Amino acid sequence: METKLTFPKKPYRTHGGVHVPHRKNTACRPSVEMPAPSSVTITMSQHIGAPCKPVVKVGDTVAVGQVIGNSDAYVSAPIHSSVSGTVKKIDKITAADGSKVDAITIESDGEMRLFEGIKPPVVENLSDLLKATRESGLVGLGGAGFPAHVKLNIPPDKDVDTLIINVAECEPYITADHCEVLENSWHIMSGVYALKEILNLKRVIIGVEDNKPDAIKVLKDIADNEVDKYDEVRILPLKASYPFGAEKVLIKACTNRTVPMGKLPSDAGCIVMNVASIAFLAEYLKTGIPLTKKRVTIDGDAIKNPQNVIVPIGTSVKEVIDFTGGYKTEVKKLIMGGPMMGAAVSDDSLFIAKQNNAVLAFSEKEAKLREPSACIRCGRCVNACPMKLVPPNITTAVNAKDVSAMLSADILNCMECGCCAYVCPAHRHLVNNIKLGKQIITNEKKRQIPLKEGK
Repeated sequence: METKLTFPKKPYRTHGGVHVPHRKNTACRPSVEMPAPSSVTITMSQHIGAPCKPVVKVGDTVAVGQVIGNSDAYVSAPIHSSVSGTVKKIDKITAADGSKVDAITIESDGEMRLFEGIKPPVVENLSDLLKATRESGLVGLGGAGFPAHVKLNIPPDKDVDTLIINVAECEPYITADHCEVLENSWHIMSGVYALKEILNLKRVIIGVEDNKPDAIKVLKDIADNEVDKYDEVRILPLKASYPFGAEKVLIKACTNRTVPMGKLPSDAGCIVMNVASIAFLAEYLKTGIPLTKKRVTIDGDAIKNPQNVIVPIGTSVKEVIDFTGGYKTEVKKLIMGGPMMGAAVSDDSLFIAKQNNAVLAFSEKEAKLREPSACIRCGRCVNACPMKLVPPNITTAVNAKDVSAMLSADILNCMECGCCAYVCPAHRHLVNNIKLGKQIITNEKKRQIPLKEGK
């Protein structure tokens, strides 16, 4: 570990990555807050870890911010009602990944009444912070959905000295975090200073891709103030390249540290927080209002009026898109998330969850995929891979269902960023193949077959 922390004048070099078209069509448009929808359907699995169980029953009257789902598991986060109204149904629905999950449907009364028990938490030490963070329902809002209180609970054997705030937002189309900076910058810095003090961190690096000059200026203006008397909070402009927003890539770019395979950022002395997560946490510490809404980018060439919408969690995708003006052409592909790492879904009947940051709708022209052909062994995928993997070797092992070969090829170190597929001249579906391989490994582990890990 470094004895003296320094701030890089420019990002450290990272391996691989690709230049994708930005298409930040909604970057200069103020976010619009959606009024109460007619109903919300809130799933009990909105985070990595144990799903919640409903703590309300059909017929109950609920209010905004009231806990409706919870779990005793440590790696979990409570789920709150995003509207006031009446619980109409509790059943299983199909999630974006195709799994069946428990969900609570609440018919809104349109009043958006706050739950009476809401009040700002008292936070005087780390234990208070972790308790408050869990009670807020905060999970990673950049897409991963990892419970924030687990991330902030640094193991005693880990020497964590650096907080990295992720404002890369490197996927095409998505501008939700960009808008967060422009519209909520003081909460961002308030959250940064709170975590820095309570966690006793020595350095805060806010990584922003350089295609957001207005966001860089806003953050620099606020960071350069008397609160940061030791100048330990700084902005680092990042080259606009995908996937700088990936946790391991961002850590390397900001600190020149490498997260070992199978390890966490804390093993590299870092905590990484999405900018929307840090802003929400600061607001929660002031108001006590838990996570009940989410800023979502609605875009794509099939959308009539692209914009960022602040949406009550559990609102149907169709209702959100209708609020923006609806579709202007027939939709051939609908994606929850970005075009690189998002999940294609069958229709717009799904519901907005905590970790959703975009819904993209594309016409046939934009959605059309080219037919894959044989690998020509050009090596472009190897050069593009941020994790220095060899995708053809992995796919060969997957096609053979050779678990040992998959592990030897470090398949589990793949972050599924899609760089390999993006640059492939043969248009091979490399990421889908790798996902299949990971599922094969999971199934083998469930059968309790001992597996030898890769490198």
